[in-house]
Amino acid sequence: MPEKSYPMTAEGKEKLEAELKNLKVVKRPEVIERIKVARSYGDLSENSEYDAAKDEQSHLEDRINVVEEMLKYAQVVDATSIDPDEVAVGKTVTYTEVGETDSETYTIVGSDESDPLNGKISNDSPIAQAILGKKKGQKVTIATPGGKFDAIIDKVED
Repeated sequence: MPEKSYPMTAEGKEKLEAELKNLKVVKRPEVIERIKVARSYGDLSENSEYDAAKDEQSHLEDRINVVEEMLKYAQVVDATSIDPDEVAVGKTVTYTEVGETDSETYTIVGSDESDPLNGKISNDSPIAQAILGKKKGQKVTIATPGGKFDAIIDKVED
């Protein structure tokens, strides 16, 4: 079975490290304190504060495990070491749909860094999958849930 890997930018890895520290140093003690306070109310069988705090603790520990896993198998991509005209994680790509005049620009990032409203798309997204490894000037077919379209890669930037 191949080893897992989570491609991400250096910035994305730093954000995950900061999130993990916050979860462990700030959030975990807060939840533990809430559980302790809720326990002091007595009968745990009908204690909604206790149940809510335990649920929150479960979600918190799940997120800690996910972030630790991602950091353990992080594959930081150095976009500057890749051909300047090749689409890769960490690069910003501008393309124009064939027959259209308006172009679209996205930065390809690791899945946890994805923020489409701010122009950051996951390397697992249909658009990224279609253009990863391609080069400036190349025509590509992009298959999205809304249908297929052809596009020309106009620009690739670090």
